Amino acid sequence: MSNAVVLLSGGIDSSTTLAHAKSLGYDVYALSVNYGQRHRVELDRAAEIAKSLGAKDHRIVRIDLLAIGGSALTDSIDVPVDRTASEMAAAIPVTYVPARNTILLGIALGYAETVGAFDIFIGANSLDYAGYPDCRPAFLDAFAALANLATKAGVEGKGRFQVHAPLIRLTKAEIIREGLRLNVDFSRTVTCYDADQHGHACGRCDACQLRRAGFADANVPDPTSYRTSAKSGNS
Repeated sequence: MSNAVVLLSGGIDSSTTLAHAKSLGYDVYALSVNYGQRHRVELDRAAEIAKSLGAKDHRIVRIDLLAIGGSALTDSIDVPVDRTASEMAAAIPVTYVPARNTILLGIALGYAETVGAFDIFIGANSLDYAGYPDCRPAFLDAFAALANLATKAGVEGKGRFQVHAPLIRLTKAEIIREGLRLNVDFSRTVTCYDADQHGHACGRCDACQLRRAGFADANVPDPTSYRTSAKSGNS
């Protein structure tokens, strides 16, 4: 059985990706990163999810992206709320964290070398609003090429690194259906960009609206715990 490293944020997409990797027969090494995100409760949930889905190991690595700022997830910038679908699609949002996936994949690559894995899984999805630049297939392909040039294991020909993004072209509803098929407990997951310390979601940020719409489109009850002040219904 081969080893794989899965980047696990504690949200819908990464949790489904972990379950997918397990279903393919990999021994999964889950990796979460505390990068200074305001919704740090997702890391607690990631630990629960890794355990419930049978990850062989789960590491949490700490880095400080707050030091460079530039994102509503790490800096003193308001998280956008109550935006329409057209507003979300108009441009890359302020919740984009500069170079985040490049950094996270770099850490995952280092972890992969230490556990003898050549397969790295990420829950990237290119259909959410404008699509973050570091969630696109061209970027992931480029990173895989870099991985094979920049590592001892790659240069010595011990294997060929691959970056897998099995959800890249799925809608949120399709991801939810696949996660349920693979027994992901979505009540444990945190998607909200401004979740409180207990994991209660705001119901108003872009991530909450996409999550709520995904469950509605999948015709599946939404197990999310929203704060009492959250706006009801889809916008």
